[in-house]
Amino acid sequence: MNTPALLKVILGDNSSQRMTFQNGLPGTVIELVGEVRRQCGLDSNFRLQFMDTLFGNEFMNLTSMDEVQDRGTIRVITMTGSSTPQCANIPPTSAAHHSLEESSSLSCGCVDTDILSSPESSSSRSPWPSIFCVPQFSYDAELKLEQGNAAYRENGTLFIPDPKLKSNILEGLVQEIIRYKLYASDKDFNTVGEALISKHPCLTEKGSLSGYAGWKCSLKNKLAIYRTHLRKLGCPEVTINSLKHKPEGKSSPAFGIKKPRRSEVNYCPPYPIGESEKSLESVRMELVSDVKKRNNREAVRMKMEKTFAYRRQEVVRDAPMIKDFQARWPALFEVGEINAEFKRITTMPLQSRFLSRLDVHSEKLIRLFKNRGGQIGRRLGGIIAPMDEDDDVDLRRECVIKALCIYLNEDPENLLREYVQMNPSSRNPLRKPPWVSTS
Repeated sequence: MNTPALLKVILGDNSSQRMTFQNGLPGTVIELVGEVRRQCGLDSNFRLQFMDTLFGNEFMNLTSMDEVQDRGTIRVITMTGSSTPQCANIPPTSAAHHSLEESSSLSCGCVDTDILSSPESSSSRSPWPSIFCVPQFSYDAELKLEQGNAAYRENGTLFIPDPKLKSNILEGLVQEIIRYKLYASDKDFNTVGEALISKHPCLTEKGSLSGYAGWKCSLKNKLAIYRTHLRKLGCPEVTINSLKHKPEGKSSPAFGIKKPRRSEVNYCPPYPIGESEKSLESVRMELVSDVKKRNNREAVRMKMEKTFAYRRQEVVRDAPMIKDFQARWPALFEVGEINAEFKRITTMPLQSRFLSRLDVHSEKLIRLFKNRGGQIGRRLGGIIAPMDEDDDVDLRRECVIKALCIYLNEDPENLLREYVQMNPSSRNPLRKPPWVSTS
């Protein structure tokens, strides 16, 4: 049996409540939202925020249960018409008087994410949401589903959709899926299936353990058919994965290209509207000379943004050697452009995300280092010792990274390089953390 858990819920100014979970904290944000709605008696649409200790106990939007701990604090933010909801697929309450518009507003939302969006490209995608938003279907489909949900609430009758309605539902779900990725994983399909029967419980399949096994299979087939359609239209993201695809210069009749990894959101986007391979190649040649000029960072940044699709297709299709690629794209190997390219591909910041996750796991890593014995244990002890005398966060990160290198039998000198600059007044070197570059 799970250990009971407690949460403090802030409902508003001078209003808070303690919530008890006899079987431990819920496994998903959807279940937590449902419990908050039930125990606190809330009727309106809302989102949840958690108290983030990494940022001075400020409240951040809750997108994962990993951020919620026993005896932690969460806050309820009531949604208005102009607000962007943080949670999707909030389970509807048991009251039968909820209208279709209310249930739709409770079950649809999106995660607050810093998303790369280029006005010249039609392929910029968002990262897969922690809670999938079921889209609004056609008017007649929503009318049928409303009637089916009403019958399900009254007497538990399951609704068997006709072929036209089922096709409409699958088409709407596929269009929503491709906003995030064209190659969805099995886990992603599970998320979509759970969201569908959560918003429309009448569509739950009888005899299925999950309740959506048939929908999941149909979605996989529908998405595969849709990719075939896109391949015929010349979509590079699927064309490049076709077995019939044969890059220039390859003698093999079939040349397989890997599918995008889980984190690769903008995997292989098409060229910006109005651009061609020839025009983008001329921009690349300008970049080679621009990177040598001083105080030209903004121009380089704009041209690197413009040539992103051209560069990605070169990487995925041709797989060039690093030496050759560095000669063609020298700007990409600067610190600022490495961070920018990572964000273009994954829509997530590289450096800040890495450091924040390092801070989260640093306590466990330090305990691991202290438990290590032998010669390596003595070296680890000498590296993490300065942390006991100084609480500086940069020093802590540096010590953890160096200790991790030694723990993995690597030389930290091959990974970290420390930069110093001279103070003109005192002429003493100013110590900088290894991830901060100085000119």
